[in-house]
Amino acid sequence: MKKQPLRIALFTGLYAPFLTGVSVAVHQRARWLLQQGHEVFLIHPEFNDKYPKNVGNCALPGLNELKSFPKFSSYAFPSQPLMLYKHLPQPMHNRYWSDTKLLEKFQPDIVVVEEAAQMRGCYSMFLQGYGRPIASEYAKKTGTPTISIFHTDIVAYIRYYFGNQLFNLIRPILPILVKQLSAAYDINYFPSHEQLAKYKSMNCQRSEYLPYQGVDCDKFHPRNICYNPIPNDDRPLLLFVGRITPEKNVSELLDAFPLIAAKIPNVHLVIIGSGPADEEIRQRAQKFKSHVTVWGESHGTELLGWYARADIFLNPSVTENFCTTNMEALASGTPVVAADAGGNPEQVLSDINGLLSEPNNPIDLAEKVIAIWENPTLKAKLTQQARSSILEFDWSACMDKFEDKLYELVMVSNQVEVKAG
Repeated sequence: MKKQPLRIALFTGLYAPFLTGVSVAVHQRARWLLQQGHEVFLIHPEFNDKYPKNVGNCALPGLNELKSFPKFSSYAFPSQPLMLYKHLPQPMHNRYWSDTKLLEKFQPDIVVVEEAAQMRGCYSMFLQGYGRPIASEYAKKTGTPTISIFHTDIVAYIRYYFGNQLFNLIRPILPILVKQLSAAYDINYFPSHEQLAKYKSMNCQRSEYLPYQGVDCDKFHPRNICYNPIPNDDRPLLLFVGRITPEKNVSELLDAFPLIAAKIPNVHLVIIGSGPADEEIRQRAQKFKSHVTVWGESHGTELLGWYARADIFLNPSVTENFCTTNMEALASGTPVVAADAGGNPEQVLSDINGLLSEPNNPIDLAEKVIAIWENPTLKAKLTQQARSSILEFDWSACMDKFEDKLYELVMVSNQVEVKAG
């Protein structure tokens, strides 16, 4: 029996043209829900002239694609650049716009808030942000179920951008803040067991694991080698794809590269992405000349070709939750060497689809890359098993689970209303 389509209000602090894994995931989620016949109201940050010009040039799929669905509507809330990271938005305070009024007009069956902590102002230590938990006021008035989706390890990001000294000062109050933020929602979902455990230890309320973060395994596929961006270049290729930011640890790749190059002749490292550390990485890469290419952003079939062409994908980040680029590489048949931290070990399985390196250790990262390259049997095994290891996280399978949870929460809410009546 076909279920009744839902009216879903989806709030997000990150969306196109702001280039992040969250932006990509939110778009995919909204599109999938629309394809199932649900009505989706997407509330997202506006892009304005306060941001660096190159942000607006990002070619991410966005509103134009979703507008083709008759059951789609949207609202761009006023935003301003995040302190210390002008490429990302923060919502303006609730004095300037009202989530409650938007929801009263739309009357959703359920509210989904992606990166609720960021919307509230955690990224800026509450110096910016909406000022209260998104949708909380409306939920209290109407009893509408609300869920929060954790993409980012907010605590780790605060540590990166504010430094250890300030972080140590606020560490004692973090459990209080996490409890307050999470208690505002009926359920808080985490795509990584590691991050769930970490936040539960910090008093996160009503928290559950849900593998909602997937990859389009039909789109990301070894056959995309036909889109090879460097068809006349047969050098061993190491690939990184992601934002060029301190928390992504891109500088570690350049620390490790001389060690790798000493053992793998003519190796080529390609860094794809953009961000506030762009110029620093480009300057450092110059000393390696043509052996390190900082490509900039890549989209469409070109990006698919990079993933399929790469021999090994590198991810030195220690702040990943459930990393999209790890999954995209694996689905493309490319083994991964990643830092043994965050959600990476749940995706990168040693001696199955890649190897894990000691966090923040460029020597160990280099040794793991060399170990794969110098052992053709191991490399062939990891390459062969890469794609099959990630198929359970195909986007449709993950979203089926997500949709089941939406119906479950709406049903419970309706039963409560009936009893109350």
